[in-house]
Amino acid sequence: MPLPRLRPHQVLAINRGEQEKVLRVAVEVPEAEWLLAARAAFRPDRLSPLAEQLQLAMDDAAKRLLLPAVERDARRALTETAARHAIEVFARNLRALLTQPPLAGRTVLGIDPGFRTGCKVAVVDATGKVLETATIYPHTGGSRADEARRTLLALIVRHGVTLIAIGNGTASRETEQLVAGLTRERAELHYVMVNEAGASVYSASKLARAELPELDVSLRGAVSIGRRLQDPLAELVKIDPQSIGVGLYQHDVDQKQLAGALTTVVESVVNQVGVEVNTASPALLGYVSGIGPKLADHIVAHRDAHGPFNSRRALRDVAGLGAKAFEQAAGFLRIRDGENPLDAGAIHPESYGVATRLLARLGLPAGAPPAVAQPAIDSLCEAAPIEALAAELGAGVPTLSDILDQLVRPGRDPRADLPAPLLRSDVVSMDDLLPGQALNGTVRNVVDFGAFVDIGVKQDGLLHKRAMPPGTALKVGDVIVVNVLAVDKERGRISLGWANEQA
Repeated sequence: MPLPRLRPHQVLAINRGEQEKVLRVAVEVPEAEWLLAARAAFRPDRLSPLAEQLQLAMDDAAKRLLLPAVERDARRALTETAARHAIEVFARNLRALLTQPPLAGRTVLGIDPGFRTGCKVAVVDATGKVLETATIYPHTGGSRADEARRTLLALIVRHGVTLIAIGNGTASRETEQLVAGLTRERAELHYVMVNEAGASVYSASKLARAELPELDVSLRGAVSIGRRLQDPLAELVKIDPQSIGVGLYQHDVDQKQLAGALTTVVESVVNQVGVEVNTASPALLGYVSGIGPKLADHIVAHRDAHGPFNSRRALRDVAGLGAKAFEQAAGFLRIRDGENPLDAGAIHPESYGVATRLLARLGLPAGAPPAVAQPAIDSLCEAAPIEALAAELGAGVPTLSDILDQLVRPGRDPRADLPAPLLRSDVVSMDDLLPGQALNGTVRNVVDFGAFVDIGVKQDGLLHKRAMPPGTALKVGDVIVVNVLAVDKERGRISLGWANEQA
């Protein structure tokens, strides 16, 4: 294949095959191409008695030195381009994963599946607090399967569980069969398959030991899986981004460049969403602009020692948080139910004066509900151009537009505008799949050649790029409708087609 036609994922796959000693790779340069170029630069005199030796020397230099150097340079350039592309793919998928909507306000039961060692179970309340843990053995046969079912049912009833998060690792589909049976008995109960990548890394981390010191390492993974469903961003920032498991050949690229790109993505998402100071972990606070890991520890230590912060201004009492850091961070920090309702939104303290004057002009109190604020703002904007209003209040037009948006949607989480995760109440097996069958699915990973979609069976199906309408741009977390094209049970492969226009 001509080198320019190689796609980035093909280049990385070839490199990995060579490193694993499965492939032998060589770049072939047709003799006509290099020989003419060499002769254009070097023309031995045919009349010279050394002409033959000079020709042999030129051939030897080309084949032994020049052509290998050309191959190395070409492959290096291809690899660098492919690595940059892979980092971009990983960053794009990570951003989509971190911005998935949280399922807040629910008590969740998290299950970390396993065969011989059993399934680890943890119930967490709406704030992420661990209520109860257990270990069940539903897949070892005998009476233990019935006992596991009774244990799960007792936990669900005792704590009012309405949602179950199942890790997608070993024994996940067998565990899903058990849970699906419970959902058929309880109409209010649903489950979601959760990507458990990095859960074991978190379980053994220093942060997990500090957060869950009373729990065994194996049970911490179940807690993490449950919390990931409640708030993906808050939980996934605790894990090294390379361990999250979305992207393309992330272990084959420059790890320093990858880490830098992923850190930038996480910081961007955290600052876009905002952070509740009184509940955030040090890992989450550490990504806020102007704070960093050390200052995040100081904030949490101050919170633990003195109680919740009642205003953004109270953050100035934290050791090490100076005026400059406060100025950078304040707009991204949220304090709900504090002294000042404006602290719950994205309006920066520097703009509180403008916001207060605007509220007075509107005749509204701070924190007025959207149903009251929206009509008043619409009326004001119809009566006077926003430019005139900005000049009157002493603010720039962009600043005033942001303030107006925040007053209408105070403390609004931007992730709430995205489609919620697909809740399931039953399980499908590969035996149930038929060509042409339409199914709802969740995009788990997006790569150059298509997207991998969870349709409720053990293996994710591949929706090839050729099967998508031109210009389609999917992202991790998208819920789409696909149809089954082919099922290869022996190889565990499912080919999917596009049916989203039928949704």
